[in-house]
Amino acid sequence: MSRVLVVDDELPMRRTLDIGLRAGGYQVDLAGSAGEALDLARRQHPDVVILDLGLPGVDGIEVARSLRTWSAVPIIVLSARGGEGVKVAALDAGADDYVTKPFGMDELLARIRAALRRTPTAGPPSLVVTPDFTIDVGAQSVTGPGGPVRLSPTQWHLLEVLTHNVGRLVPQQQLLAEVWGPGHEAATHYLRVFMAQLRQKLEPDPARPRYFKTEPGRGYRFDISDR
Repeated sequence: MSRVLVVDDELPMRRTLDIGLRAGGYQVDLAGSAGEALDLARRQHPDVVILDLGLPGVDGIEVARSLRTWSAVPIIVLSARGGEGVKVAALDAGADDYVTKPFGMDELLARIRAALRRTPTAGPPSLVVTPDFTIDVGAQSVTGPGGPVRLSPTQWHLLEVLTHNVGRLVPQQQLLAEVWGPGHEAATHYLRVFMAQLRQKLEPDPARPRYFKTEPGRGYRFDISDR
């Protein structure tokens, strides 16, 4: 079941969308502000974001721009602002589609389905087995040659994000935003410290990493390919 994050400061609209989307077969998270939206996006990993532009404080265009620094989730703007300039600004900020209020629920559901069709459907692995350790994502556990490996919540969260992107380069900014939250994209020293900790606990030779690769200036890659 796909998960939709609804971001709208008007409670009646959030309730309407919640009812309509759940009736359409979606899981729904609701946010009434930019901060709440970015926090939910980081924690819940939605498949689609429905975004109003008229938010208190930080507006929806800034939310879209912030999301795009670390996430490729489809963003559908749902706004009463119908001017061409606003639409162009939202699309340039990273939105994938734009629906003007008032709208029909059937049309919105069709646009969500279209956004999901354009998104790769392969989900993250639930079990990752290597010659040196096994990661069970569902159980949130890691087992090594000597038995269970104890990880702190932050160490686990970092490993989980890398596991969700196994084999792919994960940019530093994405890791920082997903693990520590929006606003931490410049704290690259966090990554150096916690990646060193993961290597110490999981790599057979932490000084010569086999699995957790650094690509200087770009990010990190969890590589489990055969050698």
